[in-house]
Amino acid sequence: MARPARLRRPPPGGVVNARGSGRRRAWAELLRVSALCTVPGDVLAGAAAAGRAPGRRGALAAGASVCLYEAGMALNDWADRDVDAAERPHRPLPSGRVTPGAALAAATGLTVAGLGLAAAAGRPALVTAGALAGTVWAYDLRLKNTPAGPLAMAGARALDLLLGATATAPAVRDARHAVRRALPSAALLGAHTLAVTAVSRHEERGGTALPPLAALATTAAVSRALAGRPARPEGLRSSATAGLCIAYGATAARPYVHAALNPSPHLTRRAVGGGIRAMIPLQAALAARAGAPTLGLPLLALLPIARRLSRKVSPT
Repeated sequence: MARPARLRRPPPGGVVNARGSGRRRAWAELLRVSALCTVPGDVLAGAAAAGRAPGRRGALAAGASVCLYEAGMALNDWADRDVDAAERPHRPLPSGRVTPGAALAAATGLTVAGLGLAAAAGRPALVTAGALAGTVWAYDLRLKNTPAGPLAMAGARALDLLLGATATAPAVRDARHAVRRALPSAALLGAHTLAVTAVSRHEERGGTALPPLAALATTAAVSRALAGRPARPEGLRSSATAGLCIAYGATAARPYVHAALNPSPHLTRRAVGGGIRAMIPLQAALAARAGAPTLGLPLLALLPIARRLSRKVSPT
């Protein structure tokens, strides 16, 4: 009597793997992984502005920064799930690829993880991370569609840079001094973020050239502030700052000009993506200007990675 045929497992690349790949892509879209390259530089620029090496505490702060950023991404889609169902039904929540409960749980868990990492970096870092987490949740749940929305987003990025400054300070008194030293850098990063957020408000409908023009003017002002008055102008530091300012302006300006000339939704979204990626050379320039060109220059290597990832997963 012949043996019955044995059941075969699905081959690699079959239905099981396809479903797993689909889930991974859905979470990658929800968390905007292509924008992650813009996050660690906040902490590194903050540490440089405070005049300290990142070290172990800086690494913990960078981990906290990534967790809180991703918490904001998940919470953003959870809060916007009804609007996305009408305007962007392809997004993970309205398309059913990620459930609202899972997105909210991810946002909560990532927030707790971020605060835990910040606590391990010390009390000043925890206080700053707490303010950052509060700003992120307030923006996503209340402020996003109000006039205060862009200011809240700018404040979140500025706090993220200050997290790097406070985490590397050995004591509370030192943290206060670190914040004072890092405030100019935080203000420049916040100004850039404010401009990008103002443009992003029109990425679904387009229709106006004023936000990209204002963002272009902001980019010029930030570049001038960086290159025109370096904190330590000698040698490599000055040259690195000038070169990174050019990279920053080139990354942000071109898509802003295109969106101003033709404020269509497509070009407006590209302008937002360019503004997000421009944070990388901006962070590098801030670090170089503060006297850490060897910290700033390697950050620039993240820019082509961010570009490649954005072709697969939108950063907006």
